[in-house]
Formats: sequence, structure tokens, C-alpha cells
Amino acid sequence: MACQFIEVDKLRDTLRESLGKDDKRQEDISRPDVLTRIESVIQTIVISVSEGEAPVLRVMNRSSWDNVRFHESVGLVQKTDVPVRTLRCDCPSSATRFALTLKLLSVIYKLVQSDSYATKRDIYYNDPQLFGSQTTLDSILDDISCMLKVPRRSLHVCATSKGFISGDLCYLEEDGTKVDCSSSSTAVPVSSNVNGIRNIVSSAKFILIVEKDATFQRLLDDAFCTRLSPCIIITGKGVPDVNSRLMVRKLWDTLNIPVFALVDADPYGIEIMCIYKYGSRSLAFEAHSLTVPSVLWLGLLPSDIQRYRVPEETLIPFSQADESKINSLRTRDYISCQPAWEREIETMQRLKQKAEIQCLASIAPHFLTRVYLPNKLRYGGWI
Repeated sequence: MACQFIEVDKLRDTLRESLGKDDKRQEDISRPDVLTRIESVIQTIVISVSEGEAPVLRVMNRSSWDNVRFHESVGLVQKTDVPVRTLRCDCPSSATRFALTLKLLSVIYKLVQSDSYATKRDIYYNDPQLFGSQTTLDSILDDISCMLKVPRRSLHVCATSKGFISGDLCYLEEDGTKVDCSSSSTAVPVSSNVNGIRNIVSSAKFILIVEKDATFQRLLDDAFCTRLSPCIIITGKGVPDVNSRLMVRKLWDTLNIPVFALVDADPYGIEIMCIYKYGSRSLAFEAHSLTVPSVLWLGLLPSDIQRYRVPEETLIPFSQADESKINSLRTRDYISCQPAWEREIETMQRLKQKAEIQCLASIAPHFLTRVYLPNKLRYGGWI
């Protein structure tokens, strides 16, 4: 069995040799520092009011690709000269956002001051009519984190996790609860306080990020973690939430083992993999804590469609949205610096077809877990 990990072990050794060259993880901000930064914002508002001026808040524009740059060893990072949006209390278009930002700053201040935590859902359902929607609250929280230059976990506001994890892994939650992820048939929800996890114990050879929950469940049902033991599998159930990304980063920082991605051979699967690897535009200010640039694409590769003679009837024709997405991907710096990825994307665009991971079941019911993935890992079939 040991021979199946020869290439994975070689990769692990190579990755460990390259550690520390540009790895600059964002450090947590102390509670007094967070309070001081909030007080500074409020002081500016008080001064404006005392001088008879309408107070304003300045928040970074996090929605434009022009405001991020690509750093090969970190991912998408925020530029230093990002334009700001001005929220004015005397402007009808921004007065509500201004008031909600102050309200959330007040909530955060009390949480940090009392060293207590709340989930975003707790805050929203405490006054749902005030915020209007959970999405609005989430966006304002990100604006505050960016404005204060404080990672979200230091604001004492947690998000409910949607991801799951399984495999050769044990750790302690911040409250001392022991979590064992080694059950072969069930998975453990990703912690809502990843930063508080400690005493991580694992002998895993690799981490496998699985794009979709259905595929993740299939791996569990086929006892993948037992068949290819020791390993860790994790899913963010589609576009990953922050906690799933934090968990992958924490495991990489602690274990320094290869991280592979298993995604659909379509433009959206590739983009989800890039979020784990290089980060997202809207959270570029937290890139150092959320990205794992060493992530490798294990499958499903577009070239695998022909290599494994996937039945034509299981393939899906490109839509106009797919074409637009793939054209967008090809303009991004983090794709152009990966020639092997570029070739795979060109193959997909030439075929004008996409394939879901589940299509491998049309070859044989257990082809994914008993042939495809074991061979990929044994022979180094990643890019």
C-alpha cells in the first residue's frame, strides 16, 4: 500500500522545501487594538458633527477586478491605492448603509469589549427588519473588516459553517471539545471558530478538496478515506464559505502536506478551485489567511474526458454563461501563469462541452473511488 503514495510523498517533500519564502500569514489583531480602531472611526464622526459637517464613512470598493492584483505566492491581494466609496448620512442613497454600518460597529465593539462571540445569524435575527436581509449584514461586515484592516475572526463575529470534513484528523475546539473526524461513514461539520482550533493531530498524506457535497458523500459511502488511508477530505459544498477556506489553510499551515482539488470539468468548478488556491476578489484584503497557492488540480481534467472515453451522452454542451465564464477565466493572471491549466481550459473551450464528476460512474459504478482517484494519486496525475 505504501507504494501508492510515492509520488505524493515526493510532492510533499518538494512543497516543504519551498515553505517560508513568501508565506506571510495575516496575524490576529489584539482586542485593545480592534477597540482603538473602532473608536478612531467614531471619533472622526463626532468631530464632523461638532464642526457642523455631515459625517461620512469611507469603505473600500471590493467589487472590481481593477482593485486587486495577483501575487503568485499569496493569490489575489488588495492594491494599496483602492478607490473608496463614501457613505454619507445626508445622502438618501447611502444614509441607510451609513446607519447600518454604525449599528454593526456598535455590536462588534460590545462583543470585543466583553470578549464574547456572536454568529452573523444571531445578529441578523436579533433585528431582521433593521438589516432587511442576511446578505446586507454579511456585506457590511466585510466592509467593516476591510475598513478597519482587521481579519473578520478578530471582530468576534462568527459565521455558521456549511462545509464538512472527514479522515485522519483529530483536534480540540477552543472550548476543549475533542473532535475526531476519522469515522468512515459520517463527516464532521467544519468548525465555526477555526482560529480557536488547537492540538491538531493527523498522519494524513494529503488533503482532498471536493467541490460538491454529492461527490463528497459518494467518497464517504465508498469508504474512500479508509481505502486511501491516511488522508483528509473536505467540502465547502460548492462555492466555499470562509470557514471552509480557513480550515484548508489551517491544515496546510499545520501539516504541510499536498492539497488537491476535485472539481467538475466546467468553468465554475475551475473558479471554485481558484477561490481555494488564490482567493476571491471581495475578500482579497484577507488573502494571507484564506488562500493556499500550493493547491493542485487533481481532476476532473477536461483532457480526462477523452483519455477515459467518457460516454458522449453524459457530457453537457456549453451554454452562453459557460462561454462567458471561461473567457473571463482566461483573462486572469492566475490562469495565465499556469500553462498546464491553460491547456486544459483550451481543451474545454475547443470541445465546447463540460462534464460533472458523476459522469465517471457511467464507466463503472465505483470508477471514481477505486480507479480514477487511486491512479491519479499513484502516478502523479495532477497539474
